[in-house]
Amino acid sequence: MSLETSWYLAAAAILFILGAYCIAVKRNMIKIVIGVEILTSAVHLNFVALGSELSPTLAVEALAQSVVIVSIVIAAAIATLALLLVINAHRHYATLDVRRLRRLRW
Repeated sequence: MSLETSWYLAAAAILFILGAYCIAVKRNMIKIVIGVEILTSAVHLNFVALGSELSPTLAVEALAQSVVIVSIVIAAAIATLALLLVINAHRHYATLDVRRLRRLRW
């Protein structure tokens, strides 16, 4: 493993920890959605870093690139859906606090 790849993997690990922290600790729904997006960015960086490590002749292996591109499209759709749910929750309940919304169970 090259030194450059290990730097990318370390950056991906830091992003993953930051995203997991946002999901676990934050109470605001928008911050939770941002945490999920940071997690997906960490996964994308891992795929690209390991794809470049496996292919010595090319910059990044084509399979890794295609998986990341498909994952980015899916992540954009999920982020859009999550933000629509956030807007809907704010319109109906006038709060984005997850703890307050949990009290609204049936």
